[in-house]
Amino acid sequence: MNEHLDTLSPAIVWRHFRTLCNTPRPSGQEERLASIIERWADERGLAHDRDAAGNLRVCKPASPGCESAPGVILQGHLDMVAQANADHPHDFATDPIDTYIADGWLHARDTTLGADNGLGVAAALAVLEDDTLRHGPLEALFTVEEESSMGGALQLAENWLQGSLLLNLDSEDRGQVYIGCAGGADVVVSANLPTSALRDDEQAWRLSLTGLVGGHSGIDIHKGRGNANRLLVRVLRALEPYGARLIDYQGGTLRNALPREAFATLALDADEGEAAQVRVAELQDELVAELAGVDEGLTLELEALPAAPGEALTRTASHMLVAALHVAPCGVERMSVEVPGVVETSNNLGVVTLGHGRFRLCALVRSLRDSATADIADRFRALFGLIGAETRVENVYPGWTPNPESPLLARFRRLHQRLLGSDPDVRVIHAGLECGILGGKYPALEMISFGPQIRGAHSPDERVELDSVEEFWALLRTLIEDLAERQAA
Repeated sequence: MNEHLDTLSPAIVWRHFRTLCNTPRPSGQEERLASIIERWADERGLAHDRDAAGNLRVCKPASPGCESAPGVILQGHLDMVAQANADHPHDFATDPIDTYIADGWLHARDTTLGADNGLGVAAALAVLEDDTLRHGPLEALFTVEEESSMGGALQLAENWLQGSLLLNLDSEDRGQVYIGCAGGADVVVSANLPTSALRDDEQAWRLSLTGLVGGHSGIDIHKGRGNANRLLVRVLRALEPYGARLIDYQGGTLRNALPREAFATLALDADEGEAAQVRVAELQDELVAELAGVDEGLTLELEALPAAPGEALTRTASHMLVAALHVAPCGVERMSVEVPGVVETSNNLGVVTLGHGRFRLCALVRSLRDSATADIADRFRALFGLIGAETRVENVYPGWTPNPESPLLARFRRLHQRLLGSDPDVRVIHAGLECGILGGKYPALEMISFGPQIRGAHSPDERVELDSVEEFWALLRTLIEDLAERQAA
């Protein structure tokens, strides 16, 4: 499948990306791809090993005469975000990604593309394959479960990597290089809430909010896009005068993706259904107007159900849960003063579920300051403690402190200017690159992050600009050769 990728340039990169597209690799299911890479490495005589977490390392000795050059680690993650449009039957555990080209960009049909971070992995494999490239000692580090928990990086073996320079290939902006990133944590809230049977004078309804753009919960958090959980809870608040009691709820699928859709089943007073539908229509007009120019596809629907499905939360429990969700931290909390234009702290209400009285919320807090991450998590604990919920903080990972004086950065800037005729834009990103975690385990590492132009990451709108992949590949090759030639003894 995806034979057309073989016609693209640079062929050596796209050939590997085709393998990634044809190999299902959602977070936690990277084993098949890792095994394929290991077999490929065996065929080329390249040493490889894994650590206890399942992270894969493939090594290539230095070119003759470059043995004393600094060791370079090429780093990316094997997994991808698994998101499909609701009406598209795609099984990420078994189905390949179906790609197509339009207007100079590569897309996937109704699913995420996996350019994040598949093109970084493909480029690292291409470097290992390219026998025309003059280089120092190379290690390609492929981590697992980056998108779901940063688990691979968090559990990375210590005293394993040998290189002193790390090139993270997981950035998504042409003409930019990243030298710092936010840290973060998952905040998981859960509770068993009281329910009661629907009364004879109540009717069940299905409330749906669909059509939002979604996107990356770090990179896109400041763009004013709608969060389906935030917006549907707002609608639920407005329906309380009509007797609304929650029966079940499902909003969002990943804690690191802005939720595009949310659905609730609720009970309303039997004689209030028509008035509630009128109110929902009014709310749709309000929300569409608020999101104009940013997220214009929102659709709200309230439909009667033919039968009452089980029990609903009690009136008090439903009110308290909706109220807590309504005031929970969501979106940009604070912009950075030290790094103008960059979000300092944010939170994404990523996944919210309710069924049979069992409530669960998973939010992703990000911040350039670890203290702010801890404070947001504590606010969740304080807020949801009021309704008797338990709050856990999981998968905490540190930020990556910028080093503007890095010699590796200076070298990259010179090469970017020489190769492309412009100075790269040096950035700090409000997203969870693995560099912060890797730097904590290997403090002596010098690191930068760069990549091709990817848009719509973590959503079915994900796409990559074809020309930017050629540029990315040229920069990567040039940097590796420059490091070998200029620092070899």
